[in-house]
Amino acid sequence: MLLSSALCYAQKTISEGAITYGLTIRLAGSDSSAANILGRATITEYIKGGLSRTDMSSSLGTEATIHDTKTGSAVILKEYSGQKLMITLTKENWAARNKKFDGIIFKYDNTDSKDISGYACKKATTQLSDGTNVIVYYTTDVNVLNKEYNGMFKNLEGTPVKYEVTDGKFRYSYILSKIDFSPITSAKFDFPKSGYREMTYEESEQHKNN
Repeated sequence: MLLSSALCYAQKTISEGAITYGLTIRLAGSDSSAANILGRATITEYIKGGLSRTDMSSSLGTEATIHDTKTGSAVILKEYSGQKLMITLTKENWAARNKKFDGIIFKYDNTDSKDISGYACKKATTQLSDGTNVIVYYTTDVNVLNKEYNGMFKNLEGTPVKYEVTDGKFRYSYILSKIDFSPITSAKFDFPKSGYREMTYEESEQHKNN
């Protein structure tokens, strides 16, 4: 009981806050010195209860995904080359978009541990249903209450600190730069009512396949 109490006291829980990662994208199989396709890029995960927002910023533009676990609805906001697009998703659309994360089982390697970005981390690996390979170093020192903020890690026994995703063509590498436990304004999760060209999820999928 004393050990359990000590662990609970040491662990930080995020019900509201922001997690920021640096992102590099390279061709799969290339070494670490190969050119980063996006240049300097960042990913920030904002969390407030059942609300989540993922912002990606790069030299090419910005992209944001906002999701409400209560209603199941979501929007994807894209701003590239002066064009602003909003893709709307229903609860069913969101499930379809995240289907590749269903049933993820991580294989844990407790013999491989590292200190990364100030956190004690252990290694886990998995493969998604579409063949994408994932290697992640995670910490149990931080617990995110909203497990839906990132479908890839909803079954992970901790919070990702460094991870690598290889989908066959590209290798995406993420490393934690900051965790901010400050309150997030509710307006951060509002769906825009104007200023964007709207498209449904079905329309965006048809456009992608054409």
